[in-house]
Amino acid sequence: MPLERILVALSGGVDSSVAALLLKQQGHDVVGAYMKNWINEDNVIGHCPWMQDIDDARAVADKIGIEFRVVNLMADYRRLVVDYLLDGYQRGLTPNPDVMCNREMKFGVFAKYAQAEGFAAVATGHYARRVEVERADPSALAQANALGSTRSTYSLLEGSDKNKDQSYFLALLSQQQLALARFPIGHLTKPELRALAADAHLPTAAKQDSQGICFIGEVKMADFLKTYVPDHPGPIVRATDGQVLGGHRGLHYYTIGQRRGIRIPSNTDDKAYVVTGKRASDHALLVAFDGTDAPGLWAGECRVHSLSFIGDPLAEKRRLECKVRYRDPRVFIEFDPEVERADPSALPSAHIKFEQPQRAIASGQIMALYDGEQLLGGAVFA
Repeated sequence: MPLERILVALSGGVDSSVAALLLKQQGHDVVGAYMKNWINEDNVIGHCPWMQDIDDARAVADKIGIEFRVVNLMADYRRLVVDYLLDGYQRGLTPNPDVMCNREMKFGVFAKYAQAEGFAAVATGHYARRVEVERADPSALAQANALGSTRSTYSLLEGSDKNKDQSYFLALLSQQQLALARFPIGHLTKPELRALAADAHLPTAAKQDSQGICFIGEVKMADFLKTYVPDHPGPIVRATDGQVLGGHRGLHYYTIGQRRGIRIPSNTDDKAYVVTGKRASDHALLVAFDGTDAPGLWAGECRVHSLSFIGDPLAEKRRLECKVRYRDPRVFIEFDPEVERADPSALPSAHIKFEQPQRAIASGQIMALYDGEQLLGGAVFA
């Protein structure tokens, strides 16, 4: 790879720290930047260690010997990620802020800032691999030329460490965004990365990974929703017979497949209830005893909308693989795009048939589409 001027999104964690380290060792002109997206000054929704993260990111930059910046993107983050998140939950959906943060913020607003500042690329600490692909046919060359290249486009592969692979969270990126993206740690396993950080005496070498909402910190989703979405009580209804079993504070606290926190006791056979649906007409939370016969819990097929492809769009029926959520393995599907739509302005959609029924498909969540290790794109569950 030719030497470039690269802006690294330094989050204050070990992954992005090693990403910056590797790029500097390769001879690139590297600058680190902390994306200041959210400040929870009063800690009303849990511990949000943004000041510590900035200090850690700055300490890493000093150790590596690179310039460090703090880029204030709070207004954009509120508009593009937080409002999307809150609107989705208020409408009974289960949105994915991490996927949207990558598309709209890291490789959207932040990437535009990088370009305006004269950087050739943006690097992150994602466990994913960007691969340059030679393209010879005229249509591919035209697409490549539009991206500023005369001979290549790019594909995205899973990270080498399958336990840490984060390609799922990049499912809605475009080819233009991928052209600007760099993933320096995608070939590493987590133990290898920790060892590199320790050998370089990086201040974040032993820092634990964040488990919170993207760029908000160690914040539980329920606490976040409690603060920003008003409660709207309704009944808890058994889906099999319509019996009312209790009440809930709001449908936004629940997602399909949830077993914990329903606060409905199990029966005498120790069978636990699971959320199987949400009924908008009376704000009812539908539950059933967990199992393969729970109504609405398992799906053999579904519909997805807002299709987004990294490369050429798929216009014909074919057998692919997908992930229905981040930690799930890839599963085989029949992908059938809905190419003829009555409404030309409608977002691209497809019918999905699973080779094996899938548990707890939640409207609003993201499906990532694969051809083996290659991420093709993604869509939103209808």
